[in-house]
Amino acid sequence: MTTLYGIKNCDTCKKARLWLEQNHVAFQFHEYRTDGLSEELLNRFANQLGWSTMLNRSSTSWRQLSPEQQADLTEAKALQLMLAFPTLIKRPILDAGGRLIIGFKSGAYETEL
Repeated sequence: MTTLYGIKNCDTCKKARLWLEQNHVAFQFHEYRTDGLSEELLNRFANQLGWSTMLNRSSTSWRQLSPEQQADLTEAKALQLMLAFPTLIKRPILDAGGRLIIGFKSGAYETEL
């Protein structure tokens, strides 16, 4: 099963959802805010994508963190921040049968799907 992880009102997630629908790709949408985010799922993403790739340092959520929260990032600290604030995760993450794609680019979706 293909699953798209993200946030409902995110413009990039909307584009990805529309592309999947228009290309008749069956998928489930997992909304971090309502469906939650487990530590196990976050660790799986980090193991495949890398925590630094996942961390959206240009997000509003990142700018709202204190300087102490932003400083001295380690993988453990970054993952705890992402678990507490899922809006820090770059969106969307597409899980296409175990292959993960972060962000939305139609070419990457065409190649993988």
